[in-house]
Amino acid sequence: MIGKTPPMGWNTWNTFGWNIDERLVREAADAFVDTGLKEAGYEYIVIDDCWARKERDQSGRLVPDENKFPGGMKALADYIHSKGLKFGIYSCAGVQTCAGYPGSFEHEFIDAETFASWGVDYLKYDYCYKPDGVPGHILYKRMAMALRNCGRDILFSACNWGNDEAEKWMRASGAHIWRSTGDIQDSWASIKQLALSQLNKECYSGPYCYNDVDMLVVGMYGKGNVAHGGCTDEEYRTHFSLWCLMDSPLMIGCDIRNMNQAMKEILTNKEMIEINQDPEGRQAYTIKHWNDPDLLIYVKLLSDGSYAFGFFNMSDKEGEAALHFWDVGLPASAGYGFLLRDVWQHEDIGVFKEGYKCRLKPHACRVFRARLVKA
Repeated sequence: MIGKTPPMGWNTWNTFGWNIDERLVREAADAFVDTGLKEAGYEYIVIDDCWARKERDQSGRLVPDENKFPGGMKALADYIHSKGLKFGIYSCAGVQTCAGYPGSFEHEFIDAETFASWGVDYLKYDYCYKPDGVPGHILYKRMAMALRNCGRDILFSACNWGNDEAEKWMRASGAHIWRSTGDIQDSWASIKQLALSQLNKECYSGPYCYNDVDMLVVGMYGKGNVAHGGCTDEEYRTHFSLWCLMDSPLMIGCDIRNMNQAMKEILTNKEMIEINQDPEGRQAYTIKHWNDPDLLIYVKLLSDGSYAFGFFNMSDKEGEAALHFWDVGLPASAGYGFLLRDVWQHEDIGVFKEGYKCRLKPHACRVFRARLVKA
């Protein structure tokens, strides 16, 4: 079943925008294997907007731009599948895509059939140029119906930016993931804004329909289509940790053909990915510091009885984050404590009975796998 855990992959938009072609996508597929991304669990190669001709053909079908994709989408999908990966593509619920290419409005069924014939495994479905008179939930229900009856399993990534109270109807409409935010930018301010916008929304995410906090900007360093100053490796580590704890899809946005060691270590951290991919799919809840709203604790229940504890300093000054274990349900009189394993340093740091606190530099985090033990 597709969508049981948050999808992991790569999307062209954040770095390349409209500057995409067949060579780039094939090289990205090669890089998945060569850099260890495939081994780490990443599997979707997704082409975003700007891949099609400006007009449909005489049969009403979408046609790839032959200058960008001379071999066609079926051959490209076959190449990606030959690597043991999956192929994703983009369309839009409106009459045009966000970049002005043909949208799927009133063409949902023929487009789903076309995508299936090409070997598509993932559809990102945007929300630009939607006719005002048609409720958004109807358009996502249409495409969900078309995809579920096209003869191929296609993951449905609904991208309506959280408009129209989408949290109340998107799961029932058939999406596997749904964007609840506007577009991310490659800056700490954007990462912080998107993360804080998700506080108290953990009840709207779960297996087969995850809340999508948008694609990762890890490793962009201020270069590319959504560049806006860039981030430090520390900030990218915090960004990745937040997305993992929030059960957001892990869709890489940097140029994976040119990753440095720091980028690889962040994006392939096995212990962090295990937290994101936990089969129960329980998004972390948050505990706020009693007098500093920029110090946050994220607590995620995991299927083996352990927990993930994330300590985050969202402010521009150093601070101390503290977690009292009674806030997660463990009374001091129980005779238990937590054995904490630092999942970025990959080491156990000891057993703590009543709580744990740590000092954090600005924009920094610490994340632990916590196992209940007699203490």
